[in-house]
Amino acid sequence: MLEKYKTIYAGGEGEITEKKSRFIATVRLVEKEEDALAFIEEMKKKYWDARHNCYAYSIGEHREFTRCSDDGEPSGTAGRPMLDVILGEDIYNVAVVVTRYFGGVLLGTGGLVRAYSGAVQAGLGESTVIEKHHGISLALTADYTAIGKLQYIAAENQLPVLDTEYTDKVIMHLLVPNDQVGRIQKVITEATSGRIKMEKEKELYFADVEGEIKVFDH
Repeated sequence: MLEKYKTIYAGGEGEITEKKSRFIATVRLVEKEEDALAFIEEMKKKYWDARHNCYAYSIGEHREFTRCSDDGEPSGTAGRPMLDVILGEDIYNVAVVVTRYFGGVLLGTGGLVRAYSGAVQAGLGESTVIEKHHGISLALTADYTAIGKLQYIAAENQLPVLDTEYTDKVIMHLLVPNDQVGRIQKVITEATSGRIKMEKEKELYFADVEGEIKVFDH
């Protein structure tokens, strides 16, 4: 698993105009190649009257599915520059379609490369891009006298509490960044004289989305 990676939380749409040609970039989160292909078909139907619907996508932990298309534009002037922006921004699991309505003026190869690149940047600028971090859900089982210390440790280390169960014992489910698990376990053990049962529950990802911590399965 990647320790951290950037991806799309909410896709957006950006538009630029170059010499009367409109370039509309639509950005979408895609986690399977079938999703990317369906999205491309959706955009082609939506913008059926456009001259070109060029696309680029990169999917998978090792970018296993990475493709691009010039859709009739001169070779190398649309899809590849679009993909270069995605790779340059180091964003995973994303697809972008740039729709061009021709304005009657030829842009030349350099102009097309700049326009398609600029459109993708505009689309990303209107999207919510997040950085997901690899983490562990750590279950802490304690008696009621220890809960205050655990809450203090969580707050001091800015660790989100995913859930707390109150029965004859207290079970706190703590979200811990993967690279901090050993340190946090040591801190808890020392602070509670080893009286806390700790169990790694599952691996997950988390991200700060506009000031709020969100948890993801992958």
